[in-house]
Formats: sequence, C-alpha cells, structure tokens
Amino acid sequence: MKSNAFSYRSSWSSVCFKFQAGLTTYYHPGINLKKVHYDSIKLYETLEAETGQAIGFHQPGSVRIASSAARVDEMKYQMTRTHWHVTQQYLIGPEKVQELFPLLNMDKVLAGLYTPGDGHIDPYSLTMALAAGARMYGAQIYNPAPVTSLKPTADGKWDVQTPHGTILANRIVNTAGFWAREVGKMIGFEHPTIPVHHQYVVTATVPEVKALKKELAVIRDLEGSYYLRQERDGLLFGPYEKMEKMVLQDSWVRDGVPPGFGKELFESDLDRIMEHVEMAMEMVPVLKKADIINVVSGPITYTPDLLPMVGPHQGVRNYWTAIGFGYGIIHAGGIGKFLSDWIRNGEPPYDLIECDPNRYGKWTDVPFICAKARESYGFNNVVGYPKEERFAGRPTSRTSGVYELLKDKASMGFHAGWEQPHWFYKPGDDMGYKPSFRRTNWFGPVGRECQLVMEKVGVIDLTPFGKFIVKGKDSHKLLDRLFANSMPKVGQTNISHMLTPTGRVYAEVTITQLTPGEFLLITGSGSELHDLRWIETEAADGGYDVNISNVTEDVGVLGIAGPNSRKVLQKLTDEDLSEAGFKFLHCKSIKLAGIPVRAIRISYTGELGWELYMDQKNMAAVYQAMMEAGKDEGIDNFGTYAMSSLRLEKGFRGWGAEMNCDTNPLEAGLDYFIKLNKPADFIGKAALQEIKAKGLKRKLSYITVDTDDIDPEGNETVWHNGKVVGNTTSGAYSYSSQQSLAFAYLPLELSSVGQKVEVELLGRKYAAMVIQEPLVLTEPTRTRLQKKTKGKA
Repeated sequence: MKSNAFSYRSSWSSVCFKFQAGLTTYYHPGINLKKVHYDSIKLYETLEAETGQAIGFHQPGSVRIASSAARVDEMKYQMTRTHWHVTQQYLIGPEKVQELFPLLNMDKVLAGLYTPGDGHIDPYSLTMALAAGARMYGAQIYNPAPVTSLKPTADGKWDVQTPHGTILANRIVNTAGFWAREVGKMIGFEHPTIPVHHQYVVTATVPEVKALKKELAVIRDLEGSYYLRQERDGLLFGPYEKMEKMVLQDSWVRDGVPPGFGKELFESDLDRIMEHVEMAMEMVPVLKKADIINVVSGPITYTPDLLPMVGPHQGVRNYWTAIGFGYGIIHAGGIGKFLSDWIRNGEPPYDLIECDPNRYGKWTDVPFICAKARESYGFNNVVGYPKEERFAGRPTSRTSGVYELLKDKASMGFHAGWEQPHWFYKPGDDMGYKPSFRRTNWFGPVGRECQLVMEKVGVIDLTPFGKFIVKGKDSHKLLDRLFANSMPKVGQTNISHMLTPTGRVYAEVTITQLTPGEFLLITGSGSELHDLRWIETEAADGGYDVNISNVTEDVGVLGIAGPNSRKVLQKLTDEDLSEAGFKFLHCKSIKLAGIPVRAIRISYTGELGWELYMDQKNMAAVYQAMMEAGKDEGIDNFGTYAMSSLRLEKGFRGWGAEMNCDTNPLEAGLDYFIKLNKPADFIGKAALQEIKAKGLKRKLSYITVDTDDIDPEGNETVWHNGKVVGNTTSGAYSYSSQQSLAFAYLPLELSSVGQKVEVELLGRKYAAMVIQEPLVLTEPTRTRLQKKTKGKA
C-alpha cells in the first residue's frame, strides 16, 4: 500500500462482515421516492418496540457535501422540491457542516445538504425483526425454499412449486434480489437486472472518533463519489468507482447465479478504489493513519436507470416485481407498504411510474443493460441536472424511420428506448448536450422552433407514442368501462382518461374509432406498457371478448403543425384537407405522395396540424416528400422542447405532470373530458361523484412567474405570506409572451385570477400570479372566434 493510505491488516478470507453498509436516508431526488424512504424510516423507528427485536438503528443525520458552485446549485434545486414534502431537509453552511462532522478538512466545503433522522441500520438485525413481525401477524416463512417452477392457472392464479410442495397463490411477487432474473425466466421474462461489485472499507478504532461525545453524521462527498460513516469507534467508507474501473458480474446475466450462492462475497480490489481513498483522506485526514480491518465486496443489483422495478408486470396475470434495488435497505420498508397497499386496494397509493417494471421492453438487451449499469454506477454522485440525458447504450433497436435523417441535426432525447429530437441545430448554434440549472444552449433555438410552428410550418417525429389496436365484439363495452369519456364515432378522435377506483388519473389516451368496433389508442412513450397492462388486466378480469395488439414498434408517426401545414399536405394528396373537408378531431386514411397514411387532425402544439401514422419503413419517404413540398412555405424541423413550450402556452395538461395517480381529474381541470352522465359505469365514476359532491380543496392554476435566467420545470415549492401553499407541476418559457409560465396546484382560496404567490427557484422566491388560461388560444378556437366575428358582421 502507499505510505499515505490506510494500512491493511486483514486478508479477504477472514472477512465475516455482513455485506450491506445499511445506510438510511430520507433524501432522494425523485419526488415520490422520498415517500418510500420516509415510510421505511418511520417503520424502522418503531420496529424494535413492536417486535422486541433489536435492529441497531442509528440516526445521527447525514450531510451531502458541496465543494463546487454546481453542487451548491444542485442543492438549491433539490431544496425547491422539498418544502412541500413532509421530510425535513436543510441547506447549511460550512460551520454547521463542521459541527455535524468535526473531523472534516473544511478547505473545500462550500455548503451541505443536511437531512436530520438519516443514519444507518444493521441489515441482518433488520431482516430478523421484519421476519419476526411478519410471523406476529400470521405470515408463514419457509427457509430454505427455492422455487423450482411457476405455473399459471386458468383463473389467473399461480402454482408455486418448491421442495416443500406446491403453493397455490393468488399472485406472486418476485423479490428475489440477484436471483430475480432466474425467477423471471421461469415464465419467459428477461428482467433487465445485473449485479455490480460494490466495495466498502471498515477501519479499526480511530482515536479521534473514539474521543467524540456524539456520533458523527453520515457524509456523502459527492465530488469524491463516496459515503462515509462512523462504525463503532472507527469509520466505514464506500466508494462508487468510475465506469471504466467498476466491475459487473455479467456472467450471472449470461449463465445465471452459481447454485448455492448466498452469503458469499467477491474478492476485494483496493487498487480499483485508490483514487477515491485518496480523496477521502484529503477530506477526512484521520483516515491517513487508520488501519483497515475489513474490505467487503459484494453484489448490488442494478437496473439500467438505477431505479427498482416495482409493481404488476405486463404480459402475464398477477405477477408482480420488487427487484433491482441499488439501495435495498432504505427502500425495503417503504416499498413493502407501497406494494401491500396497491394489492389490497387495487391501485397504487401514489404515483411511482418511474419505478414501473413495464418501462422496459424487448429493446432492453444484455449489451444495453451492461452499458447502462456501468454508466449508472459511475454516475451515482454526478451533478443531477434538469433535463438530464445519459448516452451509454444508445441507440437501442428502437429507432424511428427518420432517425438516420435527423440524428446529426438535433440534440436527441431518450424516451422508452427511442431516440427523439429535443431541439435542432442551425449554423452558429452552440451545439451538443450542455446541461445547466439555468437557461442554456437550447434556449434560443427552441424559441426559433416555436416561432416556426406559430408562423410557418414544422415537422416533428412522434414515433415514441405507445400505440394499441383494440377490436372485437366487446371493444366498445370494454373501453366504455375503462375510460371516463364517451367513445368517439367512427372516423373521429377524442382525448380520454383511465381512472383508478378512487377517481385518480391513471392514464391519458387519444382514442380514434377507425372502423366499427376497431379503436386506435395512443398514449405517451413513457406509459406504453404501463397503460397496456391496465387495459389487458381489465379485459381479462372482466371476461371481455376483445383482441388487443401493441403496434408501437410497427407504426411510425410524424406530426406537422403550423398555419402552412394544410398547404404543404395538400400538395401531396388529392384528399380534401379544407376546414369543411377534414375537421378537427377527425381521422382519414389518405395517401401522401402515393404512400398510405392514417391522418388525424390534431396537434399537441395547439396549432393547425395533423398526426400522420404509417408503416415505419415508409417514414423517410413521407418525411422527405413533406420537406420538399414545404420549401416555399418555410418548412423545418422542431423538437419536443418546443412542443412543451407551445402546449403550456395553450393550457394543455400533461399526463405525469398536471395529472397522475396523485391527482383527480376535477382538480386538474379535466371536467370537459369526464362524462359523469354517460350510462356506462366507468372505473372511478362513483368516487368522482363523491369527490364532486364534497367539493375540491385545491385546484390546478395557471401562473406567470417573473424570472431572470431560469424557468420553472415542475415540482417547485409555491409560497404565500411565508408559508408553503402548493407546488408547480410543469413549467416553461413562453416565447409568444416573453415570460415564464407554470401550472401549479393551489388551495381554492388562492386560485382566483390575479392572486399573487411566489415560486421558489434555486433558493430564491420569484413573484408569480394566477392568470386566465390559456395564454395563447388554440388554432381551432381562433378559427371558431373568427367565424363568429364574421357572422356578426
């Protein structure tokens, strides 16, 4: 070992330490994953008293250390998203950081993010206490009891075969950790999980630690990419290596977990972590003289995006997963509660779609899993910017028919495996992905694209949409049960919502009736299999005679929008595209440049436009024909950033932001799409009637924000008279009105037009005001008003 490093006086073979470091924290950058962490800690705080089992729970708090300006901004960014949560969190200065961890070298410490109540727990003792508690309430635990086979029964149940016999289960939940892939393979799934080698180091007694009067807070040195906590009178230190140094146990993905593997560990490799050791010694100088007594290396199961896979799985009935936990201990209690609540009540207790197991599909192959796991492990402590993109493993097999034409012209985003343009380059632009907490290189080009759509005509690749065909004898009956809106007539389209039994918004879907009893359903890219599973479950449980097919990868989609869009398309077809010949929210099968296309008169920008659905192999030809035909009309490309700005100006709600499983459609202002008087007893109808009778407590409001070089993104805290009163759901800069806009949930008494509030952005409160929506009228509305004006004249 180097003379300035730890001295090492234990061989790997003598390690008897349990693998997990047992860290617990309320902190998580994800809004609802904070709830999982909160529920876990609250369970652990009472578990010993409830079960009589000691769990070794320490709660000295934790501090995430900022030693750069970008880190300080990141902490301010996270603080804006925590005030409307129950969890306490504080941005603290160097003096408070040193008080919580007096052994730090303070030369580089600018600030800290302090979370009281954080700490660590003994994993083995926690497991024993949870098992004891389960037995107290009637659970039966068999160990060892390897599952040898899973067989579905005709009524949707499962025969679970073990050496102890066969268990008939109403449902199964795969919680098998690094054996999860083996369990999934029994029923034909290749779950995208992979074990990563993680190491931590335990020192002998450190005199300076032993002399302390209270336990040190856990620290996370984000620049050094490690965590460090007190372990008795010594220290425990765990780094996350860079992607080129970290090790995957990819043989387990190819060949399976070795039979009998359970409590074993991997061989440690101090050389891999020396860079982090040296940074830790600089930050915590007492480590230079510390003796190592243990180096522990064991498997942590990763998914491609580092988030677990939690919930029911699409494609098979009553099969659930709770796998891929990169941070197992802190998720355990909260996920257990989340899943049990969902199973008992028939719907998730809150929205956690970022952990939905159905966010992955067949495109998630082994090379992709390995590339993303390397990236995610190395990215554990990188700065978490808004609009974050990670590029390992891309592109996947999911590329649209125009990807090759667009890939070098645009900054691409990743959406459920697809590459989709966020914004396009022009000569002189500052190109490339350059993340920031403030307006960055995309800001000007996005304004240019918004102007293009408002004044001329733009084309956008919308292929990532999820697309399903539902047909059969009971198709209308099934969809009437699933959706709160009435079903559209043949050749027409509407926007409909699937609700949960308690009346919350599970999904937003565009529905077109193509032929009698045949419906095309379009949903967002991130909710493709999430929505399909819900539909398939209701169809199976209700015994509906329908055929449901997922055509997402077969069908390409181009959007064209702007005042000149009709002129461009009319050059390519003999079909009458006039206002009378092709009305808003109508659908026709036409030919463009001789190519069959299903055209729907709709546009998520709110401007005159069509969505064009076609065979993937024909996309490039249709795209090139439109670009050629539109030269005189000023045609060009636009991306999803511009679409987001334009939809917000028009007051369009977005699923996953303004509406999700945390909101009901009445408070979200979706009354127009909810037909409480339709004969069908749609899911959530009775709950909505009760909500309406009781009255709302909050309302989605439309606000302007007086900002400078920063715009709201969503989930920021809203203040009034020094108190937290709500949160934003999404936000953007309105290029039409030259100001920042946002949607926000506010109490009814603060939702009137003209009401002044404040929105917190990067640690500063900006003046905001509720305004009448929309800021910019949609093209169909403008057209109707023009007709009325002419009629009166």
